[in-house]
Amino acid sequence: MSDSSPDFASLPLAPELLDNLDSLGYHAMTPIQAESLPPMLAGRDVIARAKTGSGKTAAFGLALLSRLSVADFRVQGLVLCPTRELADQVAGEIRRLARSLSNIKVLTLCGGAPLGPQLSSLEHGAHIVVGTPGRVEEHLRKGSLVLNALETLVLDEADRMLDMGFQAALEAIIAETPASRQMLLFSATYAEGIRPIAERLMREPVSVEVAESHDATTIRQHFYRVADESARFEALRRLLLHLRPASSVVFCNTKRETDEVAEALNDAGFSALALHGDLEQRDRDRLLVLFANGSASILVATDVAARGLDIDALDAVFNYRIARDLEVHVHRVGRTGRAGGSGIACTLLSEQEDYRLAKLADLLGEALETEPLPPRAVLERQPLRPAMATLQLGGGKKQKLRPGDILGALTGEGGIAGEQVGKIKVLANSAYVAVRRDVADAALDQLGNGKLKGRTFRARRISR
Repeated sequence: MSDSSPDFASLPLAPELLDNLDSLGYHAMTPIQAESLPPMLAGRDVIARAKTGSGKTAAFGLALLSRLSVADFRVQGLVLCPTRELADQVAGEIRRLARSLSNIKVLTLCGGAPLGPQLSSLEHGAHIVVGTPGRVEEHLRKGSLVLNALETLVLDEADRMLDMGFQAALEAIIAETPASRQMLLFSATYAEGIRPIAERLMREPVSVEVAESHDATTIRQHFYRVADESARFEALRRLLLHLRPASSVVFCNTKRETDEVAEALNDAGFSALALHGDLEQRDRDRLLVLFANGSASILVATDVAARGLDIDALDAVFNYRIARDLEVHVHRVGRTGRAGGSGIACTLLSEQEDYRLAKLADLLGEALETEPLPPRAVLERQPLRPAMATLQLGGGKKQKLRPGDILGALTGEGGIAGEQVGKIKVLANSAYVAVRRDVADAALDQLGNGKLKGRTFRARRISR
């Protein structure tokens, strides 16, 4: 491929799709789009290796939309994702890409959500379904989802779905699809578990692999030796107090360690949230809103829990230990320095982990050296406090609330300034709004004493 990135107009896409891409600011294709879209649009099966943040969703989204028969309200495209968060993001991106096409219905089917509304939506038909394997398989068993008109099947982050134990569900779903369907497999790594699926279920697939979108010029990796386990947490504190990142993720290898590290960070005055697979979906949603809003500066997470999260503009990633799977370590590091930004990745390791460092150096093809930690004097500093606080409202989309209503209520007579309001997220029955920490009490009073849509909604502060 040449150094200059081709634009979308060079592809055989419908004029409506091209006009919409232009309005979205999508002009030049990313490497994964330039390599994968031509064979996908030609109807070929494709295996693509691409990291999160590389533009893969737009790539397969355009392939799906280009094959749709809009007048046919049967499921023609199916995207399977490992987590509900990723499914929601993918569905949102496909809807944006499809907004110039008339009456395209994209439906999400994920676990953790009630079945009733999903059953009702399926009765009315859909063009594209995006979902998690367990819930999609459940609908197939119930007969509420039929795939006999399927044109394109996408497995997004297939390696993680296999890691999370979805292989049986994936195979059961694939068995319900027509043999003539196109299959697109996107994965960050081409793990051994993927190979047999690809060989058995795909027809002469085109393999596409692009270089990492980040490199040593955008992400600086640092490795720090800790004397023993008792020194590991202090080392993390020293790095956080020295670097003072506004947003960072600390990766742990187990759920228990995730909870312990988050609790210890909060006890030390930091603002940290623990994210792992044992959380209820509503608690997970709340934590992710707090982090995305800038109301908590540190997310302590396991790899599976963090996979598929739409976390952009991370200042730093900390590996409390080197990941057991070195490909996972590379993926962790890639969470910072995305979209051309710069980032820092810090990894703590004991002498017992030296063999992993040596293996990682072989994998990356470069020498990796440990360096001294910041001096102990940094422990005298105060932890960075998040700039924002988050308020929750007891009403959402079902109560006809929109972000503009909430912004208007906050900035109305006697309210706070517009620039003191951050992100607003409206869910089905609740809404979250970030405000500058120093005006949180005034904002809470403004919401509690005023009306939205002619009604009073309960408001409370949910961040520290």
